[in-house]
Parts: sequence; structure tokens; C-alpha cells
Amino acid sequence: MPKFYITFQLNPLTVPVNPEERAKNWLSMLELVKADMRAGLIKDWGWCSDGSCGYTIIEVASEVDLFTALLRWIPYVEFNAKPVMTLDQTIESVKKAVAAMKK
Repeated sequence: MPKFYITFQLNPLTVPVNPEERAKNWLSMLELVKADMRAGLIKDWGWCSDGSCGYTIIEVASEVDLFTALLRWIPYVEFNAKPVMTLDQTIESVKKAVAAMKK
């Protein structure tokens, strides 16, 4: 199943100015993240300590499933997603490239 490395940041236009409301929204979003982790969708998640951005590793069946999973966060969160390979996939890819160059 494909894995995606995703960096994200909050959309500043949707972040409440009121600190109490902002904290309430943060905690609500973090509970959704925990639920996705328990369900196995999110494999890893982290937030930079300077508060600027975060990352996650998501495993889904396709790009369509990734888009579907991210839609519930839009417009509150902005994403940059890249497919990633495992170590074994990377080794196989390098071997295929070397073999193709020898032809």
C-alpha cells in the first residue's frame, strides 16, 4: 500500500485570534489525529516545536484515498504530499536502473 510523506501548516486565515477558541480547535483537531492513528491511517505524526508546521506519514490505497482523507482538513490545513518508497522498494528501483543502463 502506498505511503505518503506529508508536510502541513495551519492556514493562518482560519486560525481564531481568541486564545481559548484557538486551543479548543487545536485540541479537537488533535483528537481527530489520534483517531486516525488508532485506525491505522496515520503511521507517524509530528509538529515542529516552533509552531510553524508539521509532518505525517499516511498509508492509503491510492492517491484518490489520500485526497479523500485530506479533504476534511481543508481549508484549515494546507498540505504538501509526496509518495515515498520503502527501503526494499528503493533498492529494487536502483537495481532496475543500473540494469537498464547496462543495456
